[in-house]
Amino acid sequence: MNMRKIILTGSEGIIGKSLFTNFSVMDEVETICIDQDLGFDLSDEKQVIDIMKANSNAEYLVNLFAINDHIEIRKENPNLFEVSLDSVREYCEVNLVALFSVCRTFIKYAENPKSIVNFSSLYGVRSPKKFIYDNTEKHIGYTITKHGVVGLTKHLATHLSPVRVNCLVPGGVLYNQDKKFINKYSENVPLGRMMNVSEITGIVDLLCSEKSSYITGATIPIDGGWTAW
Repeated sequence: MNMRKIILTGSEGIIGKSLFTNFSVMDEVETICIDQDLGFDLSDEKQVIDIMKANSNAEYLVNLFAINDHIEIRKENPNLFEVSLDSVREYCEVNLVALFSVCRTFIKYAENPKSIVNFSSLYGVRSPKKFIYDNTEKHIGYTITKHGVVGLTKHLATHLSPVRVNCLVPGGVLYNQDKKFINKYSENVPLGRMMNVSEITGIVDLLCSEKSSYITGATIPIDGGWTAW
């Protein structure tokens, strides 16, 4: 049995925990969990180099880490005329600069790299629908950088071949939201509901295997049809 070793960044988030649980029951998969909550700082290039050197036998990299205003900051965001440029720079530093650093360092030190899976967002291919959020605007830094993840993925896919680099665009995950928000969100989804977190594991497993050997540079929505409307 061939072992698959996967580095999972952002492992302690909602999706990260679900992915780890899914991989942990597979005998042929070893998962390396990397997260701020575990003491890692992926904006520190030296730490990134140390991580990749220590796991040079990893073949797959899944990147979930990011600043997410809705999940992590949990405060009202200022409108466009009040948002500070420093806050935008912080999004860029983590969601783009650090992501680029992690991807290229993985390729540099991995003995046999095969695939990178980056995570964008609905707001990496669309603008936020502000009418579904009560009294809160999504931070423009999130929208800018999640669009950037799509561009970064395409660029890397064309320059790092034969390593495959793909981008997933997940829809909203059902997780303790209030009923009003769930209903508003679901009205914009052809399938009529939010996503259960377990529904994203199959596509990640596919992209972290040789079953996806001819898929690269793709931006793949897992959104219940949100982006089809």
